[in-house]
Amino acid sequence: MIPFNVPVLRELEQEPTAREIEVLQLVADGLVNREIGQRLFLSEETVKSHVRHLLAKLQARSRAHAVAVGFRRGLIA
Repeated sequence: MIPFNVPVLRELEQEPTAREIEVLQLVADGLVNREIGQRLFLSEETVKSHVRHLLAKLQARSRAHAVAVGFRRGLIA
């Protein structure tokens, strides 16, 4: 049997990358994916990917929850 949750488990063991923290700070500043992409010269799809990884790594249920966890853990100010 193939475990379907292996990639998620690997992400839970990892800390967010510097780029993901940059994205999280911009989410905290109220920017939407399109605006974050423009600010960081990334495609909107790349930003969505970073947000998905952040949600998994921070075990967050939403963007707002990810921001709260980021503040609590001192990842963003």
